[in-house]
Amino acid sequence: MPGGLLTAQTVMTCPHGGTVVAIPNSPQVSMAGAPAVYATDTYLVAGCPFAPVAPQPCTSVQWQVASQTGSGGGAAALTLDSVGFCYGATGALQGMVLIQATQSLVTGT
Repeated sequence: MPGGLLTAQTVMTCPHGGTVVAIPNSPQVSMAGAPAVYATDTYLVAGCPFAPVAPQPCTSVQWQVASQTGSGGGAAALTLDSVGFCYGATGALQGMVLIQATQSLVTGT
């Protein structure tokens, strides 16, 4: 699978340095003990300092491009090649998710 799977322990941030937290819906595949994450899971952003005019920090993530080859329970798996966008509380687009690091060992559960 190109790019390697993302897990709940993958380090991801919003473009302003806030931490993206993945909340897996159903951990079917794990990598080094961490559940793989999918486009349909919940993603929250914590600690985004972005406030250009009015406070509008990043609060959530929506994935636009997921893996075309891997899936879990019908949902597309996320890889290093996936593209996600951060949104503020009012739905304003804030920028792309930055994927910092991931795991490479895959095990089934």
